[in-house]
Amino acid sequence: MPAVSGGSPLLLRANEIAHPVRLARGLFYGWWLAVIGAVIMVIGTVPLFQALSLWMPVLQGHFGWTTTQLSWAFTLTRVEGTVMGPIAGWGVDKFGPRKMVAIGLLVFAAGFILFSRTSNLWMFYLSFVVISLGAGLGSWLPANTALNNWFRVRRSTAMSIPMLGFGLGGVVIVPLMAWMMGWDAQAAAAIPGRLGWQNTALVVGAVGLVASFPLAWLVRNRPEDYGQHPDGIDPATASDAGPRQSANGGAVAPDYTWQESVRTRAFWLITMGHASSSIIIISVMTYLGLVMVERGFNLVQVGLVISVQTAVSTAFMVIGGMVGDRIPIRIAIWGFSFLQSIAITVLLFAETLPLFFLFGILMGIGFGGRTPLTTSIRGVYFGRSSFARITGISMIPMNIMFIVVVPYIAWMKDSITGTYTLPFATIAIVSAIGSFMFLVLGNPQLSPSQRRQADVRRLVTRGAGASD
Repeated sequence: MPAVSGGSPLLLRANEIAHPVRLARGLFYGWWLAVIGAVIMVIGTVPLFQALSLWMPVLQGHFGWTTTQLSWAFTLTRVEGTVMGPIAGWGVDKFGPRKMVAIGLLVFAAGFILFSRTSNLWMFYLSFVVISLGAGLGSWLPANTALNNWFRVRRSTAMSIPMLGFGLGGVVIVPLMAWMMGWDAQAAAAIPGRLGWQNTALVVGAVGLVASFPLAWLVRNRPEDYGQHPDGIDPATASDAGPRQSANGGAVAPDYTWQESVRTRAFWLITMGHASSSIIIISVMTYLGLVMVERGFNLVQVGLVISVQTAVSTAFMVIGGMVGDRIPIRIAIWGFSFLQSIAITVLLFAETLPLFFLFGILMGIGFGGRTPLTTSIRGVYFGRSSFARITGISMIPMNIMFIVVVPYIAWMKDSITGTYTLPFATIAIVSAIGSFMFLVLGNPQLSPSQRRQADVRRLVTRGAGASD
């Protein structure tokens, strides 16, 4: 799209506001890429993560496995994620998001096909590791890496759109999957006339297989490869329309190597803050269905609560992205992350369906608002060139926390307290502490190499002035 120049400031502002949703010919391809990312997230993450609260009680009812045995499947996927995170980041930076989407979705599909044939615990563990590997390689990381390349000013808003797909998928796909499975958790029996959980898993695998190459073909790695610029703004002419900066960056964007980033205080505050806020949602995804079934609710009611949560989070993914582009991103993340801890407090005392719905609303606001921001903040603070590797490395502490927290909840419930109250209270406190880590980040800073280059330019300029 041609760079903006001249015109009324009010008209320019109106055009900017309409930009992400104006699906018309000539629209900056970055926005199309954001929509493609949303489809990738629906196919490559929703059937695993959003539907985890369906798979767990169904498998427990079908095979009789304990909560601890089920939790080990997720633990194994996080061990795999700890090892594969940096490798996936290197792969995305080396080969580009397009190739990684194709590879990842094929692996994801193979994992679900294997899962559909599960007949014992070890086959279940293996299939979940393969599914998680595919999701890690081909969905969230490459989609957001591409968007980090295509946007700077509207980075958080753009990254909210794939997460919008994740949310909408939860609203539509999770209840649909619950219906397709046709499993009565209380009666521990399949409902006649439905597909059953195994055929539902097979359908998920088939969709991933068919969609992998068409979606990958639509992905474009960098705007410069197509004669365009981030946000559709040519830096050579952008000054004609006045400054075009977000609330989180100056005239020059930071650009760190992964080696430079890991030596910064900001990297570790972002990493540990993100990890602390994420253990809540992964615990909810894993155990919400089991909590509700234990308190006397059926699988359809579980699906309804998940739908309420994801419907609210869907709306707040867009709102959160827009907020993160308009106020300092660290403040926005703190507010949304802290709200997650409040939601868990409600869950601790929920015994009626309205209280579970209240929990879903609060969790939806907190999770939805902070999700695009905890991804885009790495682009805000560390730039474009090593985004995938920096993100992959920062996933290591998060996955280690996941490895600990999921079996911790199961162990506390099965062996110590007999309830989910104490372990969920613990993660609420940890998440609240993590939210405050974002408040002390400070503003984004140029990388050491950028500062050295700036010093050299100043010296050259002074030398030229003195010679005149």
